[in-house]
Amino acid sequence: MVSILCNTLWMSLANCLHLFATPATSRLAKLVDFDWTVEDSYAAQGLCPYETVAFGYSPFCQLFTPQEWRHFGYSIDVDFSGFSAFTSPVGRANGLGWQQELVARLRGQPLGYDSHSQINATLDSMPETFPLNQSLYFDFTHDTNILSVLTALGLRQFASPLPVEEYPGDHAFTVAHLTPFGARLDLEVIRTPKPLRADRAGYAEEGAETKYVHLVLNQRTIPLGASFPECDVLRADGWCELDTFLAVQDRMAGLAQFDWACFGDWEEPAYGETTDGAPPARR
Repeated sequence: MVSILCNTLWMSLANCLHLFATPATSRLAKLVDFDWTVEDSYAAQGLCPYETVAFGYSPFCQLFTPQEWRHFGYSIDVDFSGFSAFTSPVGRANGLGWQQELVARLRGQPLGYDSHSQINATLDSMPETFPLNQSLYFDFTHDTNILSVLTALGLRQFASPLPVEEYPGDHAFTVAHLTPFGARLDLEVIRTPKPLRADRAGYAEEGAETKYVHLVLNQRTIPLGASFPECDVLRADGWCELDTFLAVQDRMAGLAQFDWACFGDWEEPAYGETTDGAPPARR
């Protein structure tokens, strides 16, 4: 299905590029001696961030206006969302293995062989290769994988529609904020002697020791209540009780429809028809 999705997404992205990059193309075409196209403008914009990271400076950055850079960033949002996140039929499936390993680590229990995901069940069942009850865990991956993880976790606060006909203004799914160069996703488990009040004004008078989950993306809290009402949308710190978070995550594997997403003969959806990172329902 990947090649089909690439074709579908590229057609929508091409429309987006022609809408946003045409003014820059007309301006830059007058400065060169060959047929400068919209794709050339997009490639020149792409050189700016990569050369800046590699060399500290890129002359390509000065060729475009602030509005053109805003639209370039938005085209990246459309691309990444359509390939890896909530507007991709395989968005949840792509990140499901990491989501399942996270749940296993939080519970301190090994994964079984019926995970229905891309994990290596042999390695994940062995304490030598998948240790549990550790204080710290580290995983290293690609930026698009982080977006699929956010999708597999069900963080629908990043599932806002991304039209290709016009720039929508401020929107939650902004790749420059979610997965910039060197992006980092941290999940912390915090233990308190009693339940911590939602307004963080102290502990509750009654109650036992409580564990909370705190999700941090690029040093900024992801408020879990914004996606999971069970986690209390009013919590000032964005935390969620660990048991509640795990109960929510138990539902996520089924929503990914991994076997159907990866191996099913489903009909190719047009861009914009997929809104939950899963393929069309079985006919």
